Amino acid sequence: MRQLPLLRPNFLTVTELNRLARLTLESDPVLQDIWVGGEVSGITRPASGHFYFTLKDSAAAVRCVMWRDAAARASLPRDGEAVEAHGHVSLYETGGQYQLYVDTIRPSGQGELFAEYLRLKAKLEAEGLFAPERKRPIPRWPGRIAVVTSPVGAAWRDVQNVLERRFPLSELLLAPTPVQGEDAPEKICAALRSADRARADVILLVRGGGSIEDLWAFNDEQVVRAVAALHTPSITGVGHETDFTLVDFAADLRAPTPSAAAELASPNQEELKEDVFRLGQRLDSCMEEIVIEKRNLLLSLEARFRSASPLGRLQNIRQSVDDYSRRADASIRGRLALNRTRLDGMIRILRGVGPAQVLDRGYALVWREADRRLVRSVTLASPGTRLQVQVADGSFAARSEQRTGSVPSAASGKEKG
Repeated sequence: MRQLPLLRPNFLTVTELNRLARLTLESDPVLQDIWVGGEVSGITRPASGHFYFTLKDSAAAVRCVMWRDAAARASLPRDGEAVEAHGHVSLYETGGQYQLYVDTIRPSGQGELFAEYLRLKAKLEAEGLFAPERKRPIPRWPGRIAVVTSPVGAAWRDVQNVLERRFPLSELLLAPTPVQGEDAPEKICAALRSADRARADVILLVRGGGSIEDLWAFNDEQVVRAVAALHTPSITGVGHETDFTLVDFAADLRAPTPSAAAELASPNQEELKEDVFRLGQRLDSCMEEIVIEKRNLLLSLEARFRSASPLGRLQNIRQSVDDYSRRADASIRGRLALNRTRLDGMIRILRGVGPAQVLDRGYALVWREADRRLVRSVTLASPGTRLQVQVADGSFAARSEQRTGSVPSAASGKEKG
């Protein structure tokens, strides 16, 4: 009797188990949109740019991963900082480890500020304050640069150092203002209006890094509207590279740091020297082309004046007279030669048909001796008529014997004679 194999209920491979666990976690809507609070530890950031860390509290820990794109936009925490991380929960199948995949991270306790940031950003964006078509180009060669910042902060020193190194030709103006605190927004707005009235070519609004509370003045609605209302092109450089404040969206150009804002506002003097050198070469080339063009024009005018002078025309007339004289002489000579040729031809023709030439060819002239009448017909030479015959070398007498109705040929007549 054949035995049937034993069945193992709910048998899965490790791969199948991990995939089932991942799908189970991802099917829970609560785990797909969740905020988790804890302390950051075990930070690693490999060359790929992804951000790995552990979020823990007093009793447990969870592994977290933040992909490169999200990490580039965030202000990343340091070990030991308390944060709130938003993302979704899933399972890393290869390692069999569930993780929190983070897309947003903020310092703990700043949830209300961040929500206000997002609300105000959406409101101002809907009004068109952040529209790309409002952005103006930054002048390449600013003669006057106004800086709105704290006179005692590191940002002001950084801007001075960069501009002194890159473009010391520009005039630097400071519109001093506090950059944090309760009264900072109102004073920043006043400093922006003052810088706008100074007829600067570009305005820099800068400050160093800090927490979200430290930078909050640059998220204030009246400050954002003041930046958007500027008549002068503006560049913001607030905080560090990962810090984004609302004034960054309202300005014409955003720089990641105060030093970067100064670099974007100014050309490099070495590049300026190269531009001046190239322009000098172009100027030399243009001047050379202009000189050559004017010289050619002068030569052309000189030739035109020479050709239009009376002496030149007289010389031309003299030459024309000589040409016409030569042509007339040649024409007369040609006509005379032609007429001479025609005359010679006629002479030859006349000679060819003259009596002597005819007689030379064997012909003869016959007269009746009695009346010296030229015999032109046989009727004039009846038999017995005495005749006189003229040939080429003389004449002789003859007498007609008989006549016929036909005219004998010259050969037969000659023989008879």
